[in-house]
Amino acid sequence: MSLIQPIVPLLLAVFLMMGGTGALTTIVSVRLDAAGAPPILLGALTAAYYLGVTVGSTQAFRLVGQVGHIRAFSASATVLVAATLGHTLGADPAAWIALRLVEGCCMAGLFVCIESWLNQSATSATRGQILALYMIALYGAQGVGQYLMVIDDPHGFKQFVIVSILVSLALVPVALSRTAPPLLQKLESVRIGHLYRASPLGLAGTVISGLVVGAFYGLGPVYVRHLGYDLGQSATFVSAAIIGGMLLQWPFGKLSDLIDRRLVLVGLFAALAVISIGMTMLPESGFGPLLAGISLFGGIIFAIYPICVSHTNDFLTPAEMVPASGGMVLGFSIGAIAGPFLASLVMAVFEQDGLFLFSALVAIVALAFALWRMTVRPPVPLDQRLPFLPQAPIPGPLDGVTPGVEKSGNGIGEEEPEAEPSRL
Repeated sequence: MSLIQPIVPLLLAVFLMMGGTGALTTIVSVRLDAAGAPPILLGALTAAYYLGVTVGSTQAFRLVGQVGHIRAFSASATVLVAATLGHTLGADPAAWIALRLVEGCCMAGLFVCIESWLNQSATSATRGQILALYMIALYGAQGVGQYLMVIDDPHGFKQFVIVSILVSLALVPVALSRTAPPLLQKLESVRIGHLYRASPLGLAGTVISGLVVGAFYGLGPVYVRHLGYDLGQSATFVSAAIIGGMLLQWPFGKLSDLIDRRLVLVGLFAALAVISIGMTMLPESGFGPLLAGISLFGGIIFAIYPICVSHTNDFLTPAEMVPASGGMVLGFSIGAIAGPFLASLVMAVFEQDGLFLFSALVAIVALAFALWRMTVRPPVPLDQRLPFLPQAPIPGPLDGVTPGVEKSGNGIGEEEPEAEPSRL
């Protein structure tokens, strides 16, 4: 109880925030699709959100450093509420793309506030437990939030109002928290070239993860709607993928502690290719098999990112891991911006099956790269690895803005050796 009590307000804020915003991507995609928008426009909508996340992540820590966690969180949430309500003013695609860009920037600010605060609240002994609770709140709320889509909304504004209410309520536990926010220290820059040299497969894997996850979030709800299923079944479909990711991330990750992590990634890429091709055939079997397939699909795609981070960390010093985490999120963000666009082009040719044909193609390319990397580099000995911890590609300091790292001016890897690696 002593572990949980100080972070309850933050976890409650995460749950309320993700309970609302977790459904927003699904809602806007389904609405524009119902209005006859082509797949490439839906891809642009999701890409705009992740572009906003990327841009916002480069500035969020500066904002927190200038005004503090609570004010930065409040400002980000307020603008997010305004942008969400902006969708009720009309369904102009260009305006919605601009709103999604703003919403992505705001989400980056919210996550940076929560993550840095939780990170400073954790110790080496409690970090794993805090991270597990954080992932449960994050993925659980996102999965449950999908059912906002089924709310009867004849006038087109009720769903956006409910999302705005939930985000507004997330302000309350943060504003009333008795736990003092952490102080941010000087900042370190991220060198992507150094990160790639440390682990080409790790960095490439985060991009692969972003390609597939971004495409699924933006176009998955459209896929299931085009199969003729109703809004409730569409919400269940997306939720099953998210919950599958929450449940399967840990066992896949723990397996990577026991054998060569690259072998686990090879298995995941191969499984992703197979299940993606299978998803193009499952609709003929009914909704039950389709739901089972998407749960496994979600378990695979959400496990790739944290295993790639763990694999990369195996080649870094403890002091390098803190600023390098921002580079890994940047890799994911690049993939998540490109993925919806590329998948929409495939869907324009192959209709709804194009989403999973795209993920199968990406998986095959990733599999070939992973097999090649296994031939040119020996595995990291088991006794030199850090244990796996579940993670989500949460917006982080893409320019290296990470709390608790003193800037040395010499690049990654030259901070004080006793610096504790961030795991949140």
